[in-house]
Amino acid sequence: MSRDFRFNRFPVDVLAYELAEERATALGRMGRALETALAKLREFDAAHPRIDASASAQQARRKLVREAGHALWMFVVQREACGLRDSRAIMRTYDVPGEVQQCMGVVSTTSGSPLSR
Repeated sequence: MSRDFRFNRFPVDVLAYELAEERATALGRMGRALETALAKLREFDAAHPRIDASASAQQARRKLVREAGHALWMFVVQREACGLRDSRAIMRTYDVPGEVQQCMGVVSTTSGSPLSR
């Protein structure tokens, strides 16, 4: 017979439990967003060789790199909120390109960018 953890605890314990649950959920969401952004960048690179790339292809790639950098930043911040401070493991596990690491946290100020909203 399973019992809900929250029924046998003090309110502060219930709150701490729910906050930890939310941090873990957000961490998973940010990790999936990073995976998606990196996958888009890798797919683009596979479909568009960099040699003699058109200006529009270069611009599209820069946008994907910025989006991946933003997703990386969000994931690192969420990990730190969970008490996980070492970001090197992320870079290795997710095989994050150096250029994405370099633009981590950089937000475009272009009014049409979804990152500036």
